[in-house]
Amino acid sequence: MSNLENANARVPVSSPPLRTWDFLETTLVALIAYGVFTLTAQLALTYILSMHGTKAVTPAEFRASWAEGRWQGASITAAALPTIAVLWIAVRMTGREFAEYLALSWPTRREVLHAFGIMVAVIFTQRLITHFTGAETLSSIRYPTVRGPGGLLILLIGGCIAGPLMEEFVFRGFMFRGWSESFLGPIGAIVLTSAVWALSHTQYNWFGRLEIFGDGLALGYFRWRSNSTWLTVMVHSALNTFIFFIMGPYV
Repeated sequence: MSNLENANARVPVSSPPLRTWDFLETTLVALIAYGVFTLTAQLALTYILSMHGTKAVTPAEFRASWAEGRWQGASITAAALPTIAVLWIAVRMTGREFAEYLALSWPTRREVLHAFGIMVAVIFTQRLITHFTGAETLSSIRYPTVRGPGGLLILLIGGCIAGPLMEEFVFRGFMFRGWSESFLGPIGAIVLTSAVWALSHTQYNWFGRLEIFGDGLALGYFRWRSNSTWLTVMVHSALNTFIFFIMGPYV
């Protein structure tokens, strides 16, 4: 073997840099995922209503059915997997692993305790503000009905497991990854993802969305400091469970 061949053999082959969707690409994929979620949830609800003998549904009846906890929970659960599938396809197009791109690593015990402690303080602060302002809070909103223990279980699965999982994968997972590595940086990504997340909750008034924006800032901070989207899923799930039981859905 020649000296040139020996030198070439000693040179390590560098792996190509990891690709991340840029700001506009991330936004486009998120919009597609949101569209898939909306369409799939509507199709699921339409199918559920048809199974219960409803042949034609007016827009008003559709909105009323969506407001019912049991139907909303079932529709969210049905739409979560197709929405996450959009993210999986987008991530695989970059040549990266899904878990790595979305930071699906388990947090430490200290990070979990730290995050839950901060969220308790956030909720306490929000309750003080609403107490002195008299504004309608998220916890003052009640679902009309869940139709028994089975309906309550469906609501909890959709609203406290499937919903938080899907939303955190989209916002603190995929969108934070792309936007934090763009011109926004991590702080800008935390603020923007929180704002978009709050605005997407069109069922609440502006004060309720402001509460959600504050929760989003905390969740974004947890994602940034721990590099764990699983941590934000856990906190988000616990937060929704707390709010739903404070709401007290009609059984």
